[in-house]
Amino acid sequence: MGKWTRRGFITAGVIGGAALVIGVGVRPGNRNGKVASVVTDEGEHLINIWVKIDENNKVTAIVPHSEMGQGAQTALTQMLADEMDVAWNDVSFIEAPPEDEYANYKLGKGYLLGPAEIPGPLVGSVDGVLLTVAKAMHLQITGGSLSIRTTGVYGMRVAGAAAREMLVQAAASDWGVAPDTIKTVNGMLIHEASGKQATYASFAAAAGQLEPPYSPTLKTPDQFNIMGKSVARRDIPAKVDGTAMFGIDVTVPGMKYAAIKAAPVFGATLGAVDDSAARNMPGVHSVVRLDDAVAVVADGYWQASQALKALKIDWQTSGNEIASSETIFAQFRKDMDEAAASGNTKTDVETGNTSHAFADASRVVEVEYTVPYLAHACMEPMNAVANHTGKACEIWTGSQNPLGFRHEIAAALDLDSAAVTMNNYTMGGGFGRRATPDTAIQAARISQAAGVPVKLIWSREEDVQHDIYRPAVASRFRAALDDYGLPEAWENLYVDKHEPVEAPHIPYAIANQKIHFIDSPTHVPFGPWRSVDHSQHGFFTESFIDELAWENNQDPFEYRRQLLSNHPRHRKVLELVAEKANWGEPLGANRGRGIALQESFGTIVGEVVEVTVENNDIRVDRVVVAVDAGYAVSPDGLTAQMESGVIYGLTAALYGEISIDNGAVKQTNFDSYPMVRMDKAPKIETHIINSLEPWGGAGEPGVPGTAPALANAIYAATGTRVRHLPISKYEFNVRMEESEEVAS
Repeated sequence: MGKWTRRGFITAGVIGGAALVIGVGVRPGNRNGKVASVVTDEGEHLINIWVKIDENNKVTAIVPHSEMGQGAQTALTQMLADEMDVAWNDVSFIEAPPEDEYANYKLGKGYLLGPAEIPGPLVGSVDGVLLTVAKAMHLQITGGSLSIRTTGVYGMRVAGAAAREMLVQAAASDWGVAPDTIKTVNGMLIHEASGKQATYASFAAAAGQLEPPYSPTLKTPDQFNIMGKSVARRDIPAKVDGTAMFGIDVTVPGMKYAAIKAAPVFGATLGAVDDSAARNMPGVHSVVRLDDAVAVVADGYWQASQALKALKIDWQTSGNEIASSETIFAQFRKDMDEAAASGNTKTDVETGNTSHAFADASRVVEVEYTVPYLAHACMEPMNAVANHTGKACEIWTGSQNPLGFRHEIAAALDLDSAAVTMNNYTMGGGFGRRATPDTAIQAARISQAAGVPVKLIWSREEDVQHDIYRPAVASRFRAALDDYGLPEAWENLYVDKHEPVEAPHIPYAIANQKIHFIDSPTHVPFGPWRSVDHSQHGFFTESFIDELAWENNQDPFEYRRQLLSNHPRHRKVLELVAEKANWGEPLGANRGRGIALQESFGTIVGEVVEVTVENNDIRVDRVVVAVDAGYAVSPDGLTAQMESGVIYGLTAALYGEISIDNGAVKQTNFDSYPMVRMDKAPKIETHIINSLEPWGGAGEPGVPGTAPALANAIYAATGTRVRHLPISKYEFNVRMEESEEVAS
């Protein structure tokens, strides 16, 4: 999501001025003619570029988001179908093609402007400016938990409502009646006074000639018929019966297979390669040298991978060979020490007077937390099929940003984007990893060199050791406590600010806050990882607030509760999760509960984790979740995403660690980078609050609260405070009766 750092330019420089200057000339207008050839078949008519109708009155939503298991395509279709007044059984969806006209400006509108009121005459102009910017950024990303809260709210709902109004307008014109005398029910247009009625399909062609309204009337929640219901996800049957097509399933005529090995140390390059033995092995077609990697192309993947092992490779050093996890964290601490001493830090949040508060404090609590690099570990290994013919290239893969991939691949190959064809497929996990086109670019270059279509498959070892990792972070805290043990000041200094900007912020009523950071870059490549910076800072802030509660012998739930006087919505979530988890009821020896509260991606999540610790073995027994996403479009889908986020968060907290040794990643496969398995998965209960506040995301908000709630539960059970993840590196031998002394 790095391109969103242009937010200030877009909002201030473009929307603030250009929309008023350019006026109606920049409005999107009716764009059906620009896209009809790539999204319609015979007998189908576009109403607007997001919805089409066939002769049998079947409706198809055109969804500008990828599918990687989150169910967003079904939920987005629910939103369009409900506003359009069509029966759910008559609706299907397709994924929007990676064409510039399908650059997702509605995502940008929701992200940048949110619920801001735009004067009616300016809505079209603002949309036009955002479309221009989205095209320039090749924006078709699926990530940031943006699908429902941006594309859904500002795109699919509007498209559905606009289509309904256009159909009504077309019928009213033909029947010679006022539009407000026509009602719509399940894909039918009905004029009761005259007895006339017709299917949507009857007026689809005429409606498709109209200019879509920019601000159609949307339903209120009490009018919803499909939104708010748990409909069956349309992607599940094919995944159950095996007919679903993932990128790794693709085959094309004449295709060969490629296995690849990149430089072990990030920044190193490829030197000499002795491929004499490999070239003589059965099925080997060619050996392809890239700048920082070498690939073997063969008739089958096994042949390619075995020949790859036979290569004798000389890697050119980069100067990063001395780096290790120890030197990286030592660098972080040194840089923080120097910055704190000199005052040379960058301000994130500053309110009140923290210096005065610390000088007058009854007590000061200081701690440091760290988290390591993490890999994405998608179940489907990284892969791509490419056919580079010299003047053109076709790609088949699973991507979180297919339009962006198309343009980035074209740039990497020095081709015009029109010469690149991008075919997108369902992904076996993404979590941010498949927003980066490195594998597809490699496949294209290998195909170009080999002169044949190539399916490149990364081994699990390659995937673990050459990821785009979640960054390692060190974070220091100080709190000044008053005579009642409540924080008067909160100071947080951390390493490297990424996104989203609000991740380190806290909801608690603390008058004096100083949250600041320093830059301390390393040679390890990083990128978006499920919940991005919330996953680190959620652990830091919710662990520290828990420490303050125990420092003052106060109940961690009540301690948080009294600091949420200015945030009733957060308080309600906290109270619900505590109630449903039976907070306060005794659990017995060696057992504990921990609580955490985190707002991320517009959604507030409270989590309570119950653990049992025996013989240094941690068993997570139960996780209770309370979630307020504003409104649950699909309650079952929201529940599934909370469960998924909890499992992902537990894996990270318990085991997740990418460690660096001699400049390279030590871990290689699931034996050294383990996951939470089914037999270790806890019971997860999810409770939904429909507050009707602005709608939030679902795919990521379940992750950030899991690690701190687990660590806090372990402290309650053992008296050992976890400040450095993963938890598997700790030994827990203290029993409950001893923990009271430790806590005091």
